[in-house]
Amino acid sequence: MSDQLVTVLDWAAILCLLAGSLLSFVAAVGLMRFPDLLSRMHTAAKPQILGMLLVLVGIGLRMLPVEETGVFDFGTLILVGLFQVVTVPVAGHIAARVGYRTGRIRRDLVVTDELAERLDSKRLANEGSEAGPAQG
Repeated sequence: MSDQLVTVLDWAAILCLLAGSLLSFVAAVGLMRFPDLLSRMHTAAKPQILGMLLVLVGIGLRMLPVEETGVFDFGTLILVGLFQVVTVPVAGHIAARVGYRTGRIRRDLVVTDELAERLDSKRLANEGSEAGPAQG
């Protein structure tokens, strides 16, 4: 590769690494500053994933001009990114749902509570099905 292309790739990698680091730092500050579990879950999942993907892109750009060693390649970066994109939102959703059901959220900060309606209708359906056979 030409020296100019390597220089451009290095600067692009530096920008991606800095942007990813900044997003991860903002996520960490949000975890400390936000008042309730749901806000913290949001800040833990959204900017952290984008920051991590930018860091992986920066590493990949930095690896382009380097000769292949066979130890670490782009497939590993893609797998790490894919697994993080798939698992972090699911884990955040599960943790938020557990927090909701155990009462660890501040209900005064929730604007629309669709889960309460679903849980109430399921609870009423379960109570109705349990009371039906006992009466007959």
